[in-house]
Amino acid sequence: MDKQDVSELIRKARDGDAACRDALFGLCRNYLGVVAQAQIETWLRAKVDASDVVQQTMLEAHRDFERFEGQSEKQWLGWLRGILKHNMADFVRHYRGTAKRQARREVPLRNPAASTMLHGAPEPAAPGATPSQEVVRMDDELRLAGALAELPDDYRDVIALRNFQRLQFSEIAVKMDRSRPAVQMLWMRAIKRLQEAMDEDENA
Repeated sequence: MDKQDVSELIRKARDGDAACRDALFGLCRNYLGVVAQAQIETWLRAKVDASDVVQQTMLEAHRDFERFEGQSEKQWLGWLRGILKHNMADFVRHYRGTAKRQARREVPLRNPAASTMLHGAPEPAAPGATPSQEVVRMDDELRLAGALAELPDDYRDVIALRNFQRLQFSEIAVKMDRSRPAVQMLWMRAIKRLQEAMDEDENA
């Protein structure tokens, strides 16, 4: 679906076409999942699933759709990102307060100093902009999100850990219970498959 189609869905949904409204929101669920995965803080992942934030965002967007004044895909996705960002901040405030109360009973999910001692100097982060910036700046946000949703779970997981959370391969190996060379190979295969999926969709 191209940008003109999305603009048409927006127009018809605003005119009261329920089917177009459902289609418009359905298109964006995968996209919001990608953005939430990119933005959710590492320490919060043990408590909140990205799908929880997406669900809350979709509910609020449905409720407040009449307040959306834009017409283009870019404006639509930007409006949704704004709602998601607000919800993410609410989750962070809630669980950060809870974490302070339970700090003495919990083991930190990540200790940068300990990581450095165990693994030597940190690996350089994946090059380029931050993950959320990469998603936001792409011209084919919806197509990228759809391609990610079609990948096997382990491919999606390793891309999320490496490209969204910016974790070192040694940390990913622990989280995925695999060797470091194995997760590096998995990541390369996942990126290759993602690119193939994007190319297949473009040529379809």
